[in-house]
Amino acid sequence: MSAENAPPIGFEDHDHRACVSRGLAAAEARCVDKGLRLTPVRRKVLEILLQEHRALGAYAILDLLRDEGFGSQPPVAYRALDFLAENGFVHKIERLNAFVACTQPGESHSPAFMICRLCESVAETQSAPSRGGLGSVARAAGFHIEKTVVEAEGICPACADKAHA
Repeated sequence: MSAENAPPIGFEDHDHRACVSRGLAAAEARCVDKGLRLTPVRRKVLEILLQEHRALGAYAILDLLRDEGFGSQPPVAYRALDFLAENGFVHKIERLNAFVACTQPGESHSPAFMICRLCESVAETQSAPSRGGLGSVARAAGFHIEKTVVEAEGICPACADKAHA
């Protein structure tokens, strides 16, 4: 199954502990390969986002960091989030002004996000904007797409099941 046809990560049942472990291991390996420094606070922020499978704002992350003894000043969270976003470990969800762990860190991809409007869980999947309608319009205009952000809002399977129960 190709990456763009893979099911979204975030809504399906899975071994969550293994998911978190794999995400942290991938980040640590990438940092070693690229000569990046995954400080304890950066690692903790990534771990928090991997555990949640939903987007968290900087202040929610800061509260969790404070509970873990990492300090309470906003720059602590913002610096860690900036590093993680710049290096492809997390994505910013513009709609929520929040962050979510990347499901494919280190891989070049065009993520699309499905955001549950009830529980705010987020699932990441792949989009291919250069091949769809947007790509056609861009090519016709002589425009080269470098980056897209696709965010869809709706209701996740768990919330839909609760509504029908």
